[in-house]
Amino acid sequence: MPWQQLLSPQARLPVAGLEEWYASLLERIGNPPPLQLALLGGRLAATPGLAFLAGYQGALRALWPAAPWTLGALCVTENRSTRPADMSTRINALTLDGRKDFVTAAEAADWLLVAAREEVDGAPVQLALGVVRNGAPGVQIETLPALPLMPDVSHGRLHLQGAQCERLAGDGWDDYVKPFRTLEDTHVLAALTAWLFGVGQESAWPQALQLRLLGLLAGCAEVARQCPSAADSHLMLAGLFAQFDSLRSDLDNAFAAGDAHWAQLWQRDKGLLAIAGSARSKRLQKAQAVLGITC
Repeated sequence: MPWQQLLSPQARLPVAGLEEWYASLLERIGNPPPLQLALLGGRLAATPGLAFLAGYQGALRALWPAAPWTLGALCVTENRSTRPADMSTRINALTLDGRKDFVTAAEAADWLLVAAREEVDGAPVQLALGVVRNGAPGVQIETLPALPLMPDVSHGRLHLQGAQCERLAGDGWDDYVKPFRTLEDTHVLAALTAWLFGVGQESAWPQALQLRLLGLLAGCAEVARQCPSAADSHLMLAGLFAQFDSLRSDLDNAFAAGDAHWAQLWQRDKGLLAIAGSARSKRLQKAQAVLGITC
């Protein structure tokens, strides 16, 4: 990771449509490794939502290194559940049928990773991961209203009807959906912290706060090197989020003393890291049990 590039003063990319913004980001930084994409994308983002987008794309590339260099999305949720047993989307002979209810950056995504069941009747639930192109025959996106949190990152519902796909090798749950939770947490935390670090540089925040943010970024870089399914990775990631939580009061004070524009963005979007808090807590408990330790 070329840290000097992150630490040096940077001109943020202007706000634009998601496809245009991402293309501008890659034009600026090239085709970097996943964590570097998250860090530099977060640093160059004008909003927390665009920083999230950079982290999300970095996590997708960590999950699927052969992914095209265009926007993508992982499509799992059905009826507010990500449990395989609750899914009705099916893959059969490289054809996908079903619906996914929450797809990040759905309209802008060029390719979609779709979790689908493939077991025969009566067999245990088995997931596969299929890849489809947005706009291909049988692939339709239904745009949903913007949310109060990160309204600049669209989301939608995916409808699949006889959509031809490529099936990725491996188990859809163990090799893709399950590890993505950790990959997304790590890369989004890195991207948002990089955004905060940039705001701190531009706003002359106290040096101690800037250095603590930098230390958090270094921790993200280390966790990103670990296996996302390992218990020790989950424990280390929990430590990073605890470290971030300890900064919240100082961050709120720094924003309150600075430019109102940054403060408004932070107040609007600062809850994005709390979205998967319950899942992280469960992973931490399981990791502690596996490792035989308590914290």
